[in-house]
Amino acid sequence: MTQTPAPRAVLLLQDGTTFYGRPAGKIGTTLGEICFNTGMTGYQEIFTDPSYFGQIMVMTNVHVGNYGIKHTDVESSDVKIAGLVTREFTEAFSRQVADMNIQEYCEQESLVGITGVDTRAIVRHIRSKGAMNAIISSDTTDLESLKKQLAAAPSMEGLELASKVSTSEPYFLGNPDSSFKVAVLDYGVKKSILSNLTERDCYLKVFPAKTLFSTITAWEPDAFFLSNGPGDPAAMDYASDLALSLLKDGRPVFGICLGHQVLARSLGVKTYKMHHGHRGINHPVLNLDTGLSEITSQNHGFGVDPESIKANSEAVMATHVNLNDGTIEGLKALKYNAFSVQYHPEASPGPHDSRYLFDEFLTKIKVSKPKQAAVS
Repeated sequence: MTQTPAPRAVLLLQDGTTFYGRPAGKIGTTLGEICFNTGMTGYQEIFTDPSYFGQIMVMTNVHVGNYGIKHTDVESSDVKIAGLVTREFTEAFSRQVADMNIQEYCEQESLVGITGVDTRAIVRHIRSKGAMNAIISSDTTDLESLKKQLAAAPSMEGLELASKVSTSEPYFLGNPDSSFKVAVLDYGVKKSILSNLTERDCYLKVFPAKTLFSTITAWEPDAFFLSNGPGDPAAMDYASDLALSLLKDGRPVFGICLGHQVLARSLGVKTYKMHHGHRGINHPVLNLDTGLSEITSQNHGFGVDPESIKANSEAVMATHVNLNDGTIEGLKALKYNAFSVQYHPEASPGPHDSRYLFDEFLTKIKVSKPKQAAVS
């Protein structure tokens, strides 16, 4: 009797490196830039983080899916990663309040994945060779066909993706009677960031990425926030031009992740594509003002050039650095009322060491608001 072979899936990297495993999630083919996240928890928040748009995610934790899926544990309206790679795709889950298992969720969200592969070997390869495009297929294992599809895929460097995940229309969050009004530029904002602001007595108006300065200021906000998001900040001149107008306005500006890079570019500082990026929930960062360290949640494949900060020392200074590799993790504008960080103080997933940054933003708003009122 002939036994039906187990279904196969393949992961093909741009340099020709190939891994075979089993299908996970939806049967199909997907491609994107491959990256890895070292967090041991928070897989659902990672899947729905808009900053991962266009990327194939390798989860380094062995078991993914072991506490199930809960509809409220999301950072956006749907899954944003392009594909998923796991060692063990665990459909049995321990959490009684979970709504479904991970296979059901991935099918519902049309997420194509591969499991049963050596994720440790994949991560070691990415760390050695750098980030690159990759393709997952459970439709076909014809490598020549997949190579042709992969060759046609654009590089992440030079891609403008923020406008693809941004809201198409402005919307409001929080209590209209709150003490403060904050205009949020949505480049792919996480729900947890918005929650950290509304919990601090802020009423938010969230604007599409490509919104005019005059439209934003017509709402008369007390401050501006530049959000996280995907893609290359060097391809976002519209955002850095807007950020410079916001800086010159005088009201406080706070940026996180992509917003940090956009702010840097508006100040004349260059950004660059990192070798393989930082993605995880245990990255140590040094606060240069206080001398204290923070364990942080991170997700970025681009960074701010430290040499460019030195060249623009009259306009900007570094406030935080990564203790693993010395990369820039925070900056402050010296001529404007603005600051930013590369990492994610809202976490979700991750530690809450850095949530004080939202309090610092509120302090700046409290100081600035009476001055703005006096001017007007």
